[in-house]
Amino acid sequence: MTEASKLPLAITMGDPSGCGPKITAAAWRTLHEDMETGFYVIGDPALYDCPTRVIEAPEEAGSVFSSALPVLDLLSQTKGVTPGQADPALAPAILESIERATGHALDGSAAGVVTNPISKSVLYRAGFSHPGHTEFLAALCESHTGSPAYPVMMLVGGGLRVALATIHVPLMQVAGLLSEDLLTQVAQIVERALKRDFGISQPRIAFAGLNPHAGEDGTIGLEERDLINPAATKLRASGIEISNARPGDTVFAEMLDGRFDAVIAMTHDQGLIPVKTLDFWGGVNTTLGLPIIRTSPDHGTAYDAARDGTARPDSLIAAIRLASEMVSGRGRHV
Repeated sequence: MTEASKLPLAITMGDPSGCGPKITAAAWRTLHEDMETGFYVIGDPALYDCPTRVIEAPEEAGSVFSSALPVLDLLSQTKGVTPGQADPALAPAILESIERATGHALDGSAAGVVTNPISKSVLYRAGFSHPGHTEFLAALCESHTGSPAYPVMMLVGGGLRVALATIHVPLMQVAGLLSEDLLTQVAQIVERALKRDFGISQPRIAFAGLNPHAGEDGTIGLEERDLINPAATKLRASGIEISNARPGDTVFAEMLDGRFDAVIAMTHDQGLIPVKTLDFWGGVNTTLGLPIIRTSPDHGTAYDAARDGTARPDSLIAAIRLASEMVSGRGRHV
């Protein structure tokens, strides 16, 4: 067992009005007999409907995990939480949980971070200035290391690993955002993660095309000819095994058939639709390109399910398991 694999994972509280508390307790009930080091959550012990034990530091989690959910108490104002009712007053506690979990991973107290869902609109109403969750994590990492972080979103589920070249941008803007340099950088980050975190010694990556039929030799769009394929040529010259643009309607089936280890999609929905179709409940969002391991459920706060008590923990459980596998993979790669 490597040193990192002896450490617990840090789970963030997420929005306590959302599904986070219920799915965290359910994940502990599912995993507490199966994980040697386990995880701890940074939140309010009163939120969790399972046995809990307050810990003072991450290193105490391992001895507690098999009998109770270890909780590092925020000591922040999370009283009066109403499931399903968004509340900007909770924003400081939500952000503090993320900050502390990230700090633990950066200083070597935690093996990685698994983030529960947050609502950006709730945080924006409280003055949050980052575009989203991932950008906030990247800023925290940059502040700690002094080096820029280049986060890349990868979805894992249904037998697919799909990284995104662009994320939450209007479809009409995608072509203008794509560049040879961007695609080269994304592919390099994906290739490094496949080796380091997923234990794939010779990764095979595919670029999905932006246009139907991958542009049909420039007759249905020029982005493949002018941007994607030149990036692929440069990457292959550097030793990375990557395809030219493949038609988006077949490339995911090619991965399922074993031809590729990951696909780089050009747009958010191009990448998420196949993953969510194949594994709607168990997909995982992982952030590549950070100095820490970070995974997350591939869904939002699910306020309705939190209010009704119907939130499912499948994706959080999968995120915890994937984070543990990435810790082991990174340990083997060192």
